This record gives sequence, C-alpha cells and structure tokens, in this order.
Amino acid sequence: MTQRRPNIVLILTDDHASHAISAYGSVVNKTPHIDAIAERGQRIDNCFCTNALCTPSRASILTGTYGHVNGVTTLATPMDAAQETFVSHLRAEGYRTAIVGKWHLGEGPDHNPQNFDYWAVLRDQGEYFNPLIITEDGEQVIEGYATDIITDLALAWAREQPDDQPWCLLIHHKAPHRSWEPDEAHAGMYADQQIAVPDTFTDDHATRSNAARRAVMRVSEDLNLRDLKQLPPAHLHGEELALWKYQRYMEDYLACVASVDDNVGRVTQWLRDSGNLDDTLLMYTSDQGFFLGDHGWFDKRFMYDESIRMPLLISYPARIPVRTEPLTQMVTNVDFAQTILECVGIEASPRMQGVSFWPQLTDEPDAPTRDAVYYRYWENDDGQHRVLAHYGVRTTRYKLIYFYGDGLGLPGTSGRSFAPEWELYDMQTDPDELTNVYFDPAYNDVVDELTAQLWRLQAELGDKPHHTQAVPTLIAESA
Repeated sequence: MTQRRPNIVLILTDDHASHAISAYGSVVNKTPHIDAIAERGQRIDNCFCTNALCTPSRASILTGTYGHVNGVTTLATPMDAAQETFVSHLRAEGYRTAIVGKWHLGEGPDHNPQNFDYWAVLRDQGEYFNPLIITEDGEQVIEGYATDIITDLALAWAREQPDDQPWCLLIHHKAPHRSWEPDEAHAGMYADQQIAVPDTFTDDHATRSNAARRAVMRVSEDLNLRDLKQLPPAHLHGEELALWKYQRYMEDYLACVASVDDNVGRVTQWLRDSGNLDDTLLMYTSDQGFFLGDHGWFDKRFMYDESIRMPLLISYPARIPVRTEPLTQMVTNVDFAQTILECVGIEASPRMQGVSFWPQLTDEPDAPTRDAVYYRYWENDDGQHRVLAHYGVRTTRYKLIYFYGDGLGLPGTSGRSFAPEWELYDMQTDPDELTNVYFDPAYNDVVDELTAQLWRLQAELGDKPHHTQAVPTLIAESA
C-alpha cells in the first residue's frame, strides 16, 4: 500500500527574529512550543531571505522565485496571484489548500489568494485587536486577538478535512509586527525584567556607508508614541532614555512572541491529538529577521544578518530524522517551494529558482548545496525608514554589499539617487559586522572574487546589475 502524502502546515510570522527564539540561543525569552518543533526534527541555522520586506518575502516563499521574476519587489508592488506557486502545484495533485492570516500581497480579483480551497486573510497589515477578516464571501470583523483568531480559523478548517485526502495549511500571523500590541494574557509579562541589551547596541556605524548612517530606525530616536505606548519619563536623557525606549520596545515585542508561541502549541497539540503529527511536514519561520536593538536599530531592510536571517524549524517524524546539531547549509526563502514539493513527490516548475534542501533534511548522500546567497532590496529612500536600494552576495565567510541608491522608478520609492557605496564584512573575524573592510588592501583579492561572483550570480538568476556598477575586474579579464 502506498503511503499517503503528508499534510503540510507552514506557520509564518512577521518580523520574528531568530535571536528571539530560545532554540536559537535567545537570552531574553523562552519559546518552548516553537523549540519543540526542532526537538522533534531540525533547526536550520543559516536560512536567509532574499529581500527583507514582508510582501516580497511572502511572494518568494510562495512562488520559489526572486522578486525580479515574480514581480514583487517592494511593499507597493502586489503579486499577480495567478502565477505558479507551490500551493497551485499541490492543489493540482489533489491537495486541499488553505491560508489564514496575513496575506499582504494585494487585494482584488488579480491579487486575492488563488488556488486555495479556503482563505481568510487580513486586509493589508491587519489589526491586532478585532481584526477585519476578508474571505471569498466578503468581510467580517471578528472580536478578539488576531493571533488567537488566526489559529482558531486555521484549526477549524483543518478539523473539517477528510482523512483520505492530504491538505496544506498556511497559518500566517501578523505578530510580532510593529506596533507590537500584546494581548491581555501576555501584556506586562516582561515589565519587571531587565532585558539584556545586545552587545552592538552602541554601534556608531563609523566604518559603514552613508546608507547605514542615514537610516531612520534608531531605537534612541525613531520609536514613536504609538510604539512606546507611553511618554518617556521627563528626567531621562541620552543613554538612559535610549535604554528606557529599548526596554519598552522589547517588553511588547517579546509579549507578542509569547502569544505566538502559545498558539504554535495549540496547533501542535491538535496535530498530536488528531493523530496527524507524525505525518505532517510542520515548518515554523518568519518572513525575515529583525533588529532587536542590534546596531542600535529596530526594523529590517538591510542586508546585515539580524535583518535577513530567518528562523526555520522543521519536523516530519515519519521522514525527517531528529538532528541534535543544527543544519548549517545556507538556504533561502526562495528554496521553500521546491523543498516542499520534493518532500511530497511533486515535480517543481522549471520557473522556480531555488535549491531544494529536502536531501539535507533527510541525510541523502550527494545533496546539492548552495555556496552563496543573493540579496536585493529594491525600495529606495521610502520616506519612512530611508534605507537605500542595495544588493549583494553572502558566502559562508564574507558579505559584499553594493548600495546603488536608486529607486529605478519603482512604486514606494523616491526618485532621488545617491552616490553608490560598497561594504565588505569578514564574518569569520567580525561576526557582528561592525567593521567594513572594503577599503582594506588586505582584502583586495576578496573584493575582486566577490564582485565577480555577484555579477555571475545575477546573470544566473536573470537579474541585472545597476548601471552604476562597473564590470568586475575578473569578469573583464576573462572576456
């Protein structure tokens, strides 16, 4: 008798930094239910997004393609929902499919979820309390807390599925997105705790480009009253005021994470009680990382690791062995679609650009590997965070970034252009990415090799270098 294909549950949160998960060594909070996924399966340490923004990352996860292929490059560029996704492939092969929670890929006939048997999604970012839920049948405000409601709706759908047909359920939480509004059950749970400040909190950005120094995401200056929920004490100034703001920010952020963790526990408990846990591919991830005071910042967008590193914990007890040490192979959000499809035995579309890491999860010999990650942030000087457009390549040791500072006429970007700048980090000697060594003569050969690798990678993926970037020396010499 042929074994039935597994069910799939993908839990996607918004802006959940891996360093706020205890399985990844968090020193500020505990996430036992999220951790338990890795305890039954595996933790992937080097998972990176290819554009640290909600909308583009979600499009890449669904389509298995980069933004220049799927057309979603900024927050203001919605997705053509008719294009191929891993969900459309699953449904064509007999899967029941559903998505509940944050969609954030546009609204209307061309952009609403497609290839889902059931969808119930938030409008745009959605509300933490009494969220408006949009379905195929219309709109409804549901009273309560969004994280609980999303889980309620997801489990209600799962309970209705027949035992003889596999299903795929995407549970997309709003939390812990700004403005970090915890529910009553978790509000204040960190109020009496002194939350550890990251070692890089006072980074002065001295060796970085102007792009980094002009960004509007400093904890000390750019958190607003809606974020903080109360006015700072009048007697606080300078460093003391910055630390007070950090504490307020993290109190609410971590309380939102605690609610997510509890709801992950609800999903896992239902899978266990219903007899589905062993035969379900369960994945927990976030659409990107987040700065939790690292380098003095909140938010994401930049190509620095705290921003692009995604948590990824996976279990499927029937097929994936428990790994006591984390999987360190570099993977990206573009790889998810092909990995899921290979897991269930469905051929991926030739359009998909990822590398399946299913062989790594199952310890298959001669598994394909990825030696570099390509990143591109398309928005430019957006008027809020003012991060400049950039792209780059990350290898296991180095990271090369080119800030070209040009919005290219894309929606959500300014028409201003800025002088291009380069940054290079040696993450073996400088894991916190504090010192830009691009201009250090000792790294001249590394610069030549990485600029050529970046150029070749763009060509391989069908993207184009910005017109201000000169042809790399090694490419020109080989022509």
